[in-house]
Amino acid sequence: MDGIVTTTYRTESDLLGERQVPADAYFGVHTLRAWENFQITGTPISSWPELIDALAAVKQAAAEANAELGLLPPALRDAIIAACQDVRDGRLHDQFIVDTIQGGAGTSTNMNANEVICNRALEHLGHGKGEYAYLHPNEHVNMAQSTNDVYPTALRIATCFAIEHLLKAMAVLRLAFDEKAKEFAGLYKLGRTQLQDAVPMTLGQEFSTYAVMLEEDMARLRETATLIREINLGATAIGTGITAHPDYAAKALTALRRITGLDLALAPNLVEATQDCGAFVQISGVLKRIAVKLSKTCNDLRLLSSGPRAGFGEINLPPVQAGSSIMPGKVNPVIPEVVNQIAFEVFGNDTTITFAAEAGQLQLNAFEPVIAASLFRSFRHLTNGCLTLAQKCVSGITANPERLRETIERSIALVTALNPVIGYKNATSVAAQAYAENRTIREVVLERGLMTAQELEEALRPEALTQPRADMHGKP
Repeated sequence: MDGIVTTTYRTESDLLGERQVPADAYFGVHTLRAWENFQITGTPISSWPELIDALAAVKQAAAEANAELGLLPPALRDAIIAACQDVRDGRLHDQFIVDTIQGGAGTSTNMNANEVICNRALEHLGHGKGEYAYLHPNEHVNMAQSTNDVYPTALRIATCFAIEHLLKAMAVLRLAFDEKAKEFAGLYKLGRTQLQDAVPMTLGQEFSTYAVMLEEDMARLRETATLIREINLGATAIGTGITAHPDYAAKALTALRRITGLDLALAPNLVEATQDCGAFVQISGVLKRIAVKLSKTCNDLRLLSSGPRAGFGEINLPPVQAGSSIMPGKVNPVIPEVVNQIAFEVFGNDTTITFAAEAGQLQLNAFEPVIAASLFRSFRHLTNGCLTLAQKCVSGITANPERLRETIERSIALVTALNPVIGYKNATSVAAQAYAENRTIREVVLERGLMTAQELEEALRPEALTQPRADMHGKP
C-alpha cells in the first residue's frame, strides 16, 4: 500500500493519543501506527492469503469458545463469525496493510486482524466503523487471547495450507518426470560420474531418479507437517493462560479443527510452546532439502541439454524465449535457471529462520515475523517453481537418440562391462589402447582376440549393460 488517500476521517484513540483514521477503512488506529512505523519490505501481510485466512479462523474459533462459556453474548459472537467468514471468503484482504516484517512479535498483525474483523462485525450489527462501544477489537474480538498465542497459531495453520499447496505442485512435477522416464525407457546412453564417462544406463533410468527424489521429499514434508499442527492457542501471554477460562483452550481447539479441517492438537506444555520455534526450523530444513535436490536436478538438465553442438546435447529443452540480445538463434535453459535461483533464495531463507529462532529470549520469540516472511517466500517460490519446471520445461523435453548412441559406442568406459570376462588387467590395457589410438573398445577387443564377435555382441547388448547379470561371471 503506497499511501492512504481519503477526504473523510474518523477519530480513534490509543495509549499514545488520538489519530484520524480514514472513515472507510476497516483497520483502526493500531494498524495505522504500525503501517507508518514499519515501511520495511513493501510487502503487506495481505500478500500471504493463507495467513489472513488463518487469522480469521483463529478469531472465529475464539469467539465460538468464549460464547459457549457464556463470556461473549450470542449476538456479538454471530457478528464476529460473519466477519471472519467474510475474510475467509476473500473479502477485506486489502485491509491487512501492515508490513510482513515488523517489531513487536506480530502484535501489529494481530491488531490489524482485530480491527478489521471488529469493524466488519459492527456493520453486521448495524453500526458504523469505529463505534467500539458496541463491539471492541480488544475486549471482544481478542477476548482470552494474546498475540503470543494467536500469531504462532495462525502461522502454523497457514504453514499447513502452504504445505498442501507445495505437495500438489511437487506431485505435478513428479508425474512429469515419471512420464518422461517411461517415454525414454528404451533409449540407452552413457552415465557419468564426476563428469567423466562411467557405464551405460537408459535415459529413462536417469529421469526416473528425479521422480523418486521428489517422492522422497514429499514424504519428508508430510512427516514434518505433524509437528506444525501442534498449536499453543489458549497460552495467552506466556503460556500460563492468564485471562482465559480454564476450558477455553480445549473448546477453541475443537472449533478451530472444524473451521480449518486440520488435525490440530494442543501442545502439552503451553509455556514451552509459546517460546519454541523449533518446528519452523525443521520445516525450513525440509524446504532446503527440497530446494537442494531441485537445483541439482536443474543442473543436470542444463548439462544434458548443453550445446546444442558443442556440449552434451543429449536432450532438448523446449525453447521458451530468445536467449540473447546479441547472438541470433541462441536459446538458454531459462526455466532450470530460475529454479536454481529459487533454491539459492530458500537456502538464505533457511539461514534467516535459523538465526531468528535462536534469537528468542526467555518466554517469547520476538522474531516470528521474519520467520513467517522467510518461510512463506520459500513455500510460494518453491510451489511456483515446481509448476513452472513441470509445465514449461519437463513436459516438453525431447531426446537425441543418435547422440546417445554415439556416446555409448565411442566411450572407453564401455570396457567396464567386460571386466567379468576378460579381467581387470586386460580391460585396463584395452581401455588405454583404445583411448591412445582413438578407437572403440569393440575394435581393440576383437583385434586382440580376447572375445569372439558373438561373445562381444552378447556382452554389449544394451539390455545387458543396464542391469545386473549372473551369466557374465565365472570366466577368468
